[in-house]
Amino acid sequence: MSNKKTILITGAGSGMAEGAAIGMARAGHHVIAGVQIAPQVTALRRKAAELGLEKNLRVEKLDILNPFDVSNALKFDIDILFSHAGIGEAGPLSEVPIELVRSNFETNLFAPLALVQKFVNKWVGQKKKGKIVFTSSLLGLITVPGFGPYEATKHALEAIAEELQTELKPFGIKVQVINPGPFFTGFNETMAETPFRWLDDHTSIIKRSDLRATFDQLLAAPDGKLDPRIIIDALVRIVPEDSGKFRNIIPETLEASVKQSQAAAFSNTI
Repeated sequence: MSNKKTILITGAGSGMAEGAAIGMARAGHHVIAGVQIAPQVTALRRKAAELGLEKNLRVEKLDILNPFDVSNALKFDIDILFSHAGIGEAGPLSEVPIELVRSNFETNLFAPLALVQKFVNKWVGQKKKGKIVFTSSLLGLITVPGFGPYEATKHALEAIAEELQTELKPFGIKVQVINPGPFFTGFNETMAETPFRWLDDHTSIIKRSDLRATFDQLLAAPDGKLDPRIIIDALVRIVPEDSGKFRNIIPETLEASVKQSQAAAFSNTI
């Protein structure tokens, strides 16, 4: 691969992926920013024009659950697929409606895997060496109270990424994972609201006030509102690279605590 890449990003209509799309375009890469809904297309195209990035930042509607959007995306000749699109469902796993868990898996796991499979098939047929980058989460490696449905999707994504790295290495296709910490993009705060549309104190085991207190404590912590610029800068650097670590915890200062948490699980008792 050359130094300047053609990169398709899913879920680039807001937050860290939008920032990364702009940053990579500024760095000279050709970025195709896939966004979920039409209003995001207009907004990001306008922003690209205002920043003078029209030549490097192309914006396309790409809802990864929409087969027509996916078919259109497969026409793009890309070097890197940055699979970022995802949603978050929170709430106690002992009670969360199972259809919400299925929906979270559909967006965070099944649809991304299906898109990856299609691009892999295309690349192998072309004998092209590509790269796949998944946005996982710190919560793909550890768990915290209340975010079980989302955590489950990201833990599964970690396994898929590890398997794909082994399977695709002989074909020259690289696989990498990004594990963002608690950056203040609004995603975690929005996810924390999701269970209160179904949690009912008359029927639920976990009470609304108890879950609210748990979330308030987690989200109010100073280290729970990290500056998004840190992750955006890391994405701009890591995603286009030809080499690097398979798993990338951002910020790196959290890596030690993640390893400590995983080690503690072996001495945990029931």
